[in-house]
Amino acid sequence: MKFHRALTPVAIATLAALAAGCGKQAPQQQQMPPPEVDVTVVNGTAVPVVQDLVGRLSAVRTADVRARVAGVLQKRVYTEGTDVKEGQVLFQIDPAPLRATLNAQLANLAAAQATYQNNHVAAERARSVAEKGLLSKADVDAANAAERTGAAAVKQAQATVEMAKINLGYAEVTAPIDGRAGKQQVTEGALVGQGEATLLTTVEQIDTMYVNFTQAVGTLDELRRAAASGDVQLYEQDKAKIDVTMPDGSAYDSAGTLDFSDTAVDASTGAVTLRGIVPNPQHRLLPGMYVNVRLNLGQLKHAWLVPQTAIQRDAEGAFVYVLGGDGNVVRKTLDVYGTRGADTIVRKGLADGDQIIVSGLMKVRAGAPAKVAAPKAAQPPAAGGAAPAKPDDKH
Repeated sequence: MKFHRALTPVAIATLAALAAGCGKQAPQQQQMPPPEVDVTVVNGTAVPVVQDLVGRLSAVRTADVRARVAGVLQKRVYTEGTDVKEGQVLFQIDPAPLRATLNAQLANLAAAQATYQNNHVAAERARSVAEKGLLSKADVDAANAAERTGAAAVKQAQATVEMAKINLGYAEVTAPIDGRAGKQQVTEGALVGQGEATLLTTVEQIDTMYVNFTQAVGTLDELRRAAASGDVQLYEQDKAKIDVTMPDGSAYDSAGTLDFSDTAVDASTGAVTLRGIVPNPQHRLLPGMYVNVRLNLGQLKHAWLVPQTAIQRDAEGAFVYVLGGDGNVVRKTLDVYGTRGADTIVRKGLADGDQIIVSGLMKVRAGAPAKVAAPKAAQPPAAGGAAPAKPDDKH
């Protein structure tokens, strides 16, 4: 009992000391400094509404060159793959049979004209005699009928001669339009135009080119709704700009415009067919070529460009961490439209002047404090190295 009473004051003093020590350390554990982060300040701006699509080129005008009369193909006059003019002779069909047919029809015309002349003279004589009462009315009617029949035969013969002249002209097969003539489809010596208009070659007009592509109907519907709400300003069809990227990745030097938008949706793809027209003065673009198309349909009136490294995603969608005015981290859910380069285009969810956290994201959480990291001091130049240039140095 004496030992217990003697230790009691010591134990009490020890416990008091321990309690005092714990009381001094607790505040030190609760005063951890907030994590340092890097931020970027974003402000809304007008952003182009751009769609990246794949298109295929086609000639603005394409004309088939066909044999319009039957005959033997004698020769090809043009050089394959060269530019030709409208009316230029491309092929020659043997004209001898066609010329003989024309001569025969000319002879038939001469015979018809002679017959008509005889019938005309006879009718004049009959009418003169009839006026004296020396010829019956039936004989006069017969003479007049023979005259009219002769006149009709002349007109028929004239039409036949005209057709023979046209067929003879078709012996020279000409280019129907200006353009580039393609490969010869039929060799010399072949019988062409027998029962059908034989295809000889094709002429394509490629000084300007069509680029054909499709766009999902859902995307177009979304753009129309955004335009109706005032968020998006869409250009007129002939003012929507088209930029073409060549198959090797190089940019084509001439921009085009949207030329046509179909009014129906392809049931098999759920897409709408669009077409642009692109200048092609140097003939770099060729029919059938696939190219990448960047279609500028208008602009978002107010959107934010956020670095893609700051964007995070979870089951609720895309979001960013923003450093609030009170120094606490705020999570903001975003309505993302698309990307432009290294930035993400955000339509809704932000405010002008927001400080978006772009680094140190693993150290922050919503509602907790954070602070902007101090700028790093410039590293001193290495021994023997050149000093870093000042901001106002001219290079």
